[in-house]
Amino acid sequence: MKVNENRDISFKSIYTNRAVKKGLELASSNGALFGATATVAFSALRPLSIMCTPKTDKENRKIAAAKSVTSSLINFGLMLAFSVPLATSIKKIDNNPQKYLKSETIKSLKEKGKELTDSKGYIFGTQLFKLGIASLVAIPKAIMTASGLPYIVSAFSSKKEENKNISFHGLTDRTAKEIGNTLNNKKMIKFTDKFKDSNFPMHITALTDTIATLAFIQQANSSKRIEENRKKALIYNAGISTALSIAGGYTIDKLLDKPTEKFIEKYKNINKTDKNLSKQIQGIKIAKPFLILGTIYYILIPFISTFLAEKADSHRGLKY
Repeated sequence: MKVNENRDISFKSIYTNRAVKKGLELASSNGALFGATATVAFSALRPLSIMCTPKTDKENRKIAAAKSVTSSLINFGLMLAFSVPLATSIKKIDNNPQKYLKSETIKSLKEKGKELTDSKGYIFGTQLFKLGIASLVAIPKAIMTASGLPYIVSAFSSKKEENKNISFHGLTDRTAKEIGNTLNNKKMIKFTDKFKDSNFPMHITALTDTIATLAFIQQANSSKRIEENRKKALIYNAGISTALSIAGGYTIDKLLDKPTEKFIEKYKNINKTDKNLSKQIQGIKIAKPFLILGTIYYILIPFISTFLAEKADSHRGLKY
């Protein structure tokens, strides 16, 4: 009896934990940065999984692990630099929509009985920018990852760390106005109305991963700094990892639909007096695909993809 009570207390802490709430609020206000932060956390485990893969070349494992570390750190830096100003601009629209949006836009996006910021249309429209920023920086991230990979490989065992201060320029209303103009566009309003009930957090995350992987493959293939005899295994690893991750992600996401709804209902009931409840509920929906894909991509798949990439590379080299 006591054991069950202790488990219940422990489980309830998930619903009331301050760190969890702050994380969900970050996911709602800046999904791209939340995803990048989660990636850094998950990436600490991925190299361990890769290095433990049996019957694979040690150097191929080292390069795959280094690619994971490089990609996650570069992604976090880029998201910090680009997403924070964007999220701040959108917050200005949240706080004063009449300044940036036309009255007909507000009327179209706002649901009856709800605040504009809690309406599906507005959430979808603004999250396209918040999450979409990750897709826009996917290509420069891939280029930087492929370029920086050789240096990470050479320093992989030394684990030297550098602390760099990132400075941000002051924001103006210009970004908020541009976002507002986009949301005011009639085609955008129709697009928002059509897809506001879709699984857009998963779709955008999957699209971002696909763009980043294709860009990395192109850059790695043309790189003169990566050894030729290591390129194919690295490219196969990246492609297999992303394909398995997305396929598995959609499957698990669908399976978790009902449990997630139950979790949300219980969360609402326990936190009904929390002033940021609606934001936290949004955060749960935004965080879900990041956590699913992160668990698959950084923990489960590295073991499989490293092994399959090694076999694919070996098979390619056979002479018939």
